[in-house]
Amino acid sequence: MNLIDCLTTAFNSLSANKLRSSLTMLGIVIGIGAVITLVSIGRGVQTMISSTFEQLGSNVLYVMASSPEMEEMVGGMASMTASVAFPTLTLRDAQALERIRSVEAVDPVNENYVRVIAGTESKVSIIHGASPAYQVVYNYSLASGEFISDSNVRSNARVVVLGNNVAEELFGSRDPLNERVGIKNNKFTVIGVLKPKGGAIMGISLDDVVVVPITTFQNRLFAQSTARGEDAVQSIAVKVASPEVIDEVRYEIETILRERHRLSGDKKNDFTIVSMEQMIGSLGLVVGVLTLFLGAIASVSLLVGGIGIMNIMLVSVTERTREIGVRRAVGAKQKHILLQFLLEAATLSLAGGGIGIAGGWLVSKAISLIDVGGMTLQTEVSPDIVILTVSISIVIGLASGTYPAVKASKLNPIDALRHE
Repeated sequence: MNLIDCLTTAFNSLSANKLRSSLTMLGIVIGIGAVITLVSIGRGVQTMISSTFEQLGSNVLYVMASSPEMEEMVGGMASMTASVAFPTLTLRDAQALERIRSVEAVDPVNENYVRVIAGTESKVSIIHGASPAYQVVYNYSLASGEFISDSNVRSNARVVVLGNNVAEELFGSRDPLNERVGIKNNKFTVIGVLKPKGGAIMGISLDDVVVVPITTFQNRLFAQSTARGEDAVQSIAVKVASPEVIDEVRYEIETILRERHRLSGDKKNDFTIVSMEQMIGSLGLVVGVLTLFLGAIASVSLLVGGIGIMNIMLVSVTERTREIGVRRAVGAKQKHILLQFLLEAATLSLAGGGIGIAGGWLVSKAISLIDVGGMTLQTEVSPDIVILTVSISIVIGLASGTYPAVKASKLNPIDALRHE
C-alpha cells in the first residue's frame, strides 16, 4: 500500500462520518481563526502606530517634565504622568532651546480635555496650548483660515484653530471661520481649520484636536506653575534638521536645561528626552507583547481541538478494530495502519486549519471595515502567519493522532478479527 492508497483510505473513512469529522475540526477552526484574527489586529495596530507617529513629524525630540523620585518608583512610565504631577518646564526653557544649531522648530505644548460648544452642538476634544511652531513640528496643514501667530501668543488672544473632525461635528457644512465657540466659560473665535490628518494615538484621533495659544491655555483655561512660580508647560517638542544630528541635539538640550534648572553634579534630571523612534519602539513593544499574550490565550482552543481529535481517533480505532484485523490478514503491515490513522488525524487538523485561516481572514477584513469615531483599524494578515498556522495545524494533527495510530498498528490481527 503506497501513500496515495493511504490518503484515499483516510479520506473515505472521514467522509463516512461527515458530521463527526466536522465537529472534531471545530476546535481547530476556532483556535486557528482566533490566532489569525488577534495577530492581524496586533500587527495592524503596530502599523497604525508607526504611520501615525510618522504623520506627527519625523526627527522630533520630546522633552517632558519628570521627577527622579517618580522615575525610581515607576520607571520609564514616569514621563507619561509626571509632567502633570511635577511641572518643571517653562516657556523660557523652550525659548532657550531655539538657539540650538540644527533645530528647525521648538513648540512648547500643554494639553487637556475640554468640551467645545457651538450653539446646540458640543464635542469633547483634546485641547493643545501651543505656539506657531506647532504646525511645523506636527506637520499639520490648514484647510482654511490661519494658524496661531506670535501676536496671539503675546496677547493671550482668545482664538482657536479646530481639527477637521471638530469643525465638521460642530458646524457641519457651514464655514466655521470667525464663528464663536465656548471652552470652559470662555468664548473663542475660530481663526482656522486644519486639514484631515487621519491616524490616532491611544484611541484619540489626530483630527479631534483644538489648538489655542499656549499663553491663553495657561492664563485663561488651565493654570499650572512650577515650584519657582513660573508658568509651566507639560512638554517641549523639538524638530531636528536631520536624523544624523539627533544625538548631538539631545546632548545640547540636556546641557541647556540642566544649567537652567541649576542641576549640578550628580543631581538627576527633572526632565526626560524621548525620540520619535523610542516612542514608536516602546508602544510597538507593548502591542507586540499584548498580541503574543492574546495569541497564547487563543491557542488554548488549539489544545482543546487536539484533544478532540485524539478522542475521536481513539473511538475510530475501537469501531474499526475488525476492519484493521481484516487488512492485516490480507497483508497490510503495521506501518500501513500507522500511516493511515496519522493521515486521518493530520487531514482533520489541516482541513480545520484551512477553514480557520479563511474565517480569521474574513473576520479581520470585517474588523477593518468597522468605523469607530471616524477611525478604522487596518488589520494585516501576513504570509508568515498563514504559514505558521498551517504548520501548527499539521503538527497538532500528527501529535494528536500518534497515540491512536500506534494503538491501531499494534493490534493483534487474530484478536482484531474476533472483535465484534
